[in-house]
Amino acid sequence: MAGTRPPHTFVGMTDAHTSDLPLWRLNLLRAGYALIVVGLVVVQWPRLVGVADRPLMDGAVTCMLVALSLVSLLGLRYPVAMVPVLLFESAWKLIWLALVAVPQGGAMDAATREVAVSCSLVVLILAVIPWRFAFTRYVTRRGDRWR
Repeated sequence: MAGTRPPHTFVGMTDAHTSDLPLWRLNLLRAGYALIVVGLVVVQWPRLVGVADRPLMDGAVTCMLVALSLVSLLGLRYPVAMVPVLLFESAWKLIWLALVAVPQGGAMDAATREVAVSCSLVVLILAVIPWRFAFTRYVTRRGDRWR
């Protein structure tokens, strides 16, 4: 039927868009999502127990990261459509490293050092993002209409 999209695609994301990337790139993206999911399930999911009794921001961060792990699960099935999740993950970690960790240098306390080490794993996510595709799709491509 003309004008309908297959039920297995996101709005605006058809097979034509995913065919721009070879299968090995799609699987590399999936590995990135899997890394996020496994890491957050191991580290953050156990922290959900008693989250209401922790300091406000600690609980908020835990819930946000658990939500990120759930959204990253979608990346296993829709690796191209979920690239913005990888961009978000990279952006917040790079911003934190640049504005918090780097200025402290060797004067970091143990807690800051632990977060810095965790955030430095962003290099793995940066390596799996198809940068040419992301730049073309989100920077040079015409945006959605406003009206």
